[in-house]
Amino acid sequence: MNIGIVGSGNMATALVRGWGRPVLCTDPVHTRAEALAAEVGGKALASNEQVAREADIVVLCHKPAQLQQVAAEIGEHAKVVASILAATPLSSLRAAYPGRPIYRFIPALTAEVRMGAIVQAADEEQDARLDAQVRELFAELGTVVTLEDRLVDVATGLMSCAPAYIALIAEAQIDAGVRHGIPAEQASKLVVQTLAGTAELLRRREHDTLSVRRAVASPGGLTARGLDALERAGIRAAFSDALDAVLGQ
Repeated sequence: MNIGIVGSGNMATALVRGWGRPVLCTDPVHTRAEALAAEVGGKALASNEQVAREADIVVLCHKPAQLQQVAAEIGEHAKVVASILAATPLSSLRAAYPGRPIYRFIPALTAEVRMGAIVQAADEEQDARLDAQVRELFAELGTVVTLEDRLVDVATGLMSCAPAYIALIAEAQIDAGVRHGIPAEQASKLVVQTLAGTAELLRRREHDTLSVRRAVASPGGLTARGLDALERAGIRAAFSDALDAVLGQ
C-alpha cells in the first residue's frame, strides 16, 4: 500500500519511522517534508493534491483546523483517507470527504518504536478487504484498540498524551534520585529500564495493576510508605485533572 502523508510534523514522523518504508509526503514547511522523505525514502511532493493522486491511502497528519482546506485540495483525488486528527470525529471526516472510505485512528508517539496503543474509531463495514488492510497497516505500529467514536477523545487523553506524562514521571523520579546523591546518568538508566520492565510485567499479567502493586509492596514496608506518600500527594486526582483538562472540562 503506497502511503501518502499530509503534514510532516512529530506524529507523522513517528508513524513513518514505525512503518519504516518510503512514503509520499507534504508539509507547509517543505524542508520538513524533505527531511522526512530523506530519512525513510520516498518523495516530498509539491502539493497535497499530488500526494492524493499518487498514494493508495492518504493519512491526514495536518492540524485539525485545516480539515476543510486540505479536503478541498485532495477530496476529489484521494482513494482512501485515514485521519489521526485530534478532536475530529468520523462525522466531520465524512462531511469533508463524502463518498470516500474514511478511517479514524489516534496513535501515540510510541508508534515510532512499534509499541504502545493505537485507537481506532469503530465504524460500519465499508469494504471488508480494505478495512482489514488499513487496520493491519496501523497494527504494525502497536496494539489497535477499537472504541466508539465518542470515546476516542477520552482515549487520546489516556494514551496519546501519555508519553509526555510518563516522561514527566521519569524526570521526577530521576530528580529525586539525584537529590539523594545518585548521578543523573545512572538514575536515568535505573528509572527508564524499570518503567520499561514494569510495562512488560503488566502486559504479561494481563494488565492486573493491583497484583503488581501487591507483589512489590509488603505491608508496612518501604514501598507501602512510598505509595502512601504518592496517594497523599494526590497522584490519582492529578491524572484525573489532566484528563479533564485534555477534554476541556
